[in-house]
Amino acid sequence: MTDNTHQQFMAAAIALSKQAIREGRGGPYGAVVVKDGAIVGRGMNEVTSVNDPTAHAEMTAIRQACEQLGSWNLAGCELYTSCEPCPMCLGAIYWARVDKIYYGNTKEIAARFGFNSQYFYDEVAKAREDRQIAMVLLMPEDAITAFEEWEQQRDRQSY
Repeated sequence: MTDNTHQQFMAAAIALSKQAIREGRGGPYGAVVVKDGAIVGRGMNEVTSVNDPTAHAEMTAIRQACEQLGSWNLAGCELYTSCEPCPMCLGAIYWARVDKIYYGNTKEIAARFGFNSQYFYDEVAKAREDRQIAMVLLMPEDAITAFEEWEQQRDRQSY
């Protein structure tokens, strides 16, 4: 792709970030997923309008792209997002196997406007016992049985 093409896709993500604000959908974030030079998924932040803390622009764009392509695997796709992804979105991007991320703003710029994801980056990096939200191991002997059953399935689809 040419630099101009990359700029067009980033402009689409930025336009979605402004649309989210103007329509009262959520914060100033937009994203598009691109495969073979075409947009296959669009998303904007809709956290406050749908009361869903996972409705970040990248997450909604990934969901739409997966539905459009009929696959959870977005290998061969690129993501253009108006801002550097938070840890949740970054995790989803990795799980979806997206090839490359283009972003318009850094997490440091977002923090200047009240969107500080550094806290989440820091929490994820801590040992379980040092995180602010307590994590309690409960019934591991029972819980492992689901993994054991999964392991025995011959027709399982790994991801």
